[in-house]
Amino acid sequence: MKFMKSHATQRHFPGLNAGFAAAMLRNGILLLLGLLLSFQVFARESLPQDMVALDQLPPEAQAALVLIKQGGPFPYAKDGAVFGNYEGALPRQRRGYYHEYTVKTPRARNRGARRIIAGGNPQSSGEYYYTDNHYQTFRRIQE
Repeated sequence: MKFMKSHATQRHFPGLNAGFAAAMLRNGILLLLGLLLSFQVFARESLPQDMVALDQLPPEAQAALVLIKQGGPFPYAKDGAVFGNYEGALPRQRRGYYHEYTVKTPRARNRGARRIIAGGNPQSSGEYYYTDNHYQTFRRIQE
């Protein structure tokens, strides 16, 4: 591809080679593209978890959240236990920050796989996550 110098280019940059200018332009575009892609990767890491609206939760999860906010009473002895977040699926916090609560599963003979994880002060933090697959994935509850 042959580039021709315009009169303005010759006047302002008399020694500029058209091939050099094209290479600089291409490298600049590649650099900009690389920066944009890296920002996208970092932004994805810092975005909040997938969200779920409160009214989209199963009724049992909505009832569990009411109990959490009023401080109980809870139907299971393990409700309110510290959730370790060992897999790092939730935002990183100090140990003891997260607490787990059971969401009743109809027809389940045990606690089932559904939980709400509360961050900070469970009654007032507003930071709640829902999982329906025993901690494999989480969605932040949007109230």
